[in-house]
This record gives sequence, structure tokens and C-alpha cells, in this order.
Amino acid sequence: MSDVYAARRTRLRERCHAAGSQSAVISHPANVRYLAGAAPNGSVLLLGRREDLLVCPGPLDDRPTGARPDESLRPHLLEGPGGDPAVAAADLAAAQDADALAVEEHHLTVARHRALASVAPHLRLTDLGSAVEQLRVVKDEEEISCLRIGAEIADQALGELLESILVGRTERHLALELERRLVDHGADGPAFPTSVATGPNSGRRGHRPTDRRVEEGDFLSVCLGATYRGYRCEIGRTFVIGTSPADWQIELYDLVFAAQRAGRESLVPGAAYRDVDRAARQVLGSAGHAEDLQPLTGHGVGLEIDEDPQLAPSAMGKLDACVPVTVEPGVHLPGRGGVRIDDTLVVRPEADGGPELLTITTKELLAL
Repeated sequence: MSDVYAARRTRLRERCHAAGSQSAVISHPANVRYLAGAAPNGSVLLLGRREDLLVCPGPLDDRPTGARPDESLRPHLLEGPGGDPAVAAADLAAAQDADALAVEEHHLTVARHRALASVAPHLRLTDLGSAVEQLRVVKDEEEISCLRIGAEIADQALGELLESILVGRTERHLALELERRLVDHGADGPAFPTSVATGPNSGRRGHRPTDRRVEEGDFLSVCLGATYRGYRCEIGRTFVIGTSPADWQIELYDLVFAAQRAGRESLVPGAAYRDVDRAARQVLGSAGHAEDLQPLTGHGVGLEIDEDPQLAPSAMGKLDACVPVTVEPGVHLPGRGGVRIDDTLVVRPEADGGPELLTITTKELLAL
């Protein structure tokens, strides 16, 4: 893996040089991990003129389960407590005779940016922007393998929950049980706070579980994800509790399922982000739900649960192969509930079988 991380840093260095900076400080933890193999708490990465350094506020985690940095990358440990690794990195960059330093302004506070400028006043600070995030969009097969395993863990946890008795249990209790099952099956932890929504709460994107209890005839919407070796996936499903679905529930579910299928089928290399969103949105809008729709149909996943690309009406750009994204349309009817169906897929060309579905729990409308 050392070669992989070194190659990533080389690509970033080329971008920095093209923008006129010989050095860069990477402070966003997900970006540090992408380039260094690990992001010890508080650490930053210095992309130096002569040497790259992982600047850490304290000793590295030596536990067997802890993510270890790239062995070719020398750690630089601060002396004494209270130091700022980013400020120390700027000083180290100046010591390597850099005259320009690119920083992630979107991650730094104003006070921290001023501290970097003051420690090395001869360094010209420039904005690195989202250069690392752009490199992270297309995943290699090792990254996709981590997402695939995370999806298998999430599928397994959800499948086990569906085999248990649900009526009478609270949203909060079910969410906690799902998160425990994720860890039991080998996840680092949940990819994001697990959402369990019942009855009138169902179908809401990002619903925070409450003490409402599951009742007969409810829609039950579940959205969860596993983190595996730092990579995060997502799955969402909607079920009916304890009885045959009502006609309105079947109609709404079939509509959201059709929208989700249209979005999935649009995932081809070269497709515009907004066209994937439009494919799903048109199905729901044509059925009279234009006012009930979410702001986006899906998003990228990886070291963060919400990455580029954004599959939204105003999104600019086109899909590449090996980009993992969610497709997650939903409709929520105030006072009644709703449906959300959410999968994680990897964009693949038709010659390779089309989009690869990572989350495989059935999308049939089950009565539990």
C-alpha cells in the first residue's frame, strides 16, 4: 500500500506545482487518511519540497487494530503538549525552503490561518481548495473492496433485525440494536447515526429516532451504514409492520421503487450528475409529488458518508467509472409517513456489467 499512498501524494504535488506552490499542508482528517494511510487524532500532512511528514501532536496509536500510517512517511512528533501540528508544519515547510504553501482554507479556522501566516511570514499562503476531495472521487479496487465488505455487514445487520419481533419497540431501541449488530459483524462502527422511522415519521431523510413505538400497520423506514477500514456505505429500506399493506402504501412504495430503479439505471460513465437526479425525480414529479421531494437523489461515499459527486438538479459534472454513489429517492406525506429506498452502487461501464450493486437486501415490500 505504500506505493498507493505515495502515488496519491505525487498526483497532489503535481496539482500544487501547477498552481505555483511547492508545499502543502493537509489538515482535513479524511484527506490526511487518504494520502497517509491513517489520520492520528489532530495530525496534519506536510507535502514538503524535500520530504513529506506526518506531523502529530503526540505518539502514534500502536494498538494492533489501529490504522497505521504509510511506512514510507516519516512521522514528526511535536515536543510537549499544546502545540498546533498545522503551525508546526508551516514552520517545517519554511525550513525546507518553500516560498509558497497551499492550505485547506475550507477546513482551517480564521485564527489557525493567521497562526500559520505568523509563524512563517515569508511563506505565501494559497488555497488548496478541494484538490484532495477531487482526487478521492474515483476509487481504486482496494477502496471498493472495503465498501463492498461494509455493505455486506450492513445487509447482515439489517437482515437479522427483520427476523426479530418489532411491534412495541421504540425507534431509538431499534437504532441502537442495529449499531450494535454492525460492530458485532466487524464494522469499525456506524457510518452515520442510524435512522429508524415509524408511522408518520417514515420516509423522512435523516430522521432522528424517537421514543415512538412500532405499531401494526406502520411503515418502517430504516437507513444505516457500516464503516469498514475507514470507508462508509449506506442502505435504506422501507417495510410494513404486521399486516398486509394498505392500497396507498403499495401505490407509494411502487412509485418510489420505480424512481429508484430509474436512477440506478442512469448510472453509466459519462452521465451528467443532474441527469441521474432528473431520471428519478421525473418519476415522482409526474405522479404529483414534486413538492414532497428531497433536495438530491444521491451522493458519493467513501472515507466520508457524504462526498462528491452530488446527484442534484443543479450539480455540474459527469460520472466516471469506479465512482461509488448512493441512489436514495423518497417521498414523505405529512401525517401519514412515506417511503425511502437507498442503495450504494459503483458506476461501471456496460461492458463490465453496468452499475455494481453493493447493498443487496431485498427491495420487495415486506410485511414484517
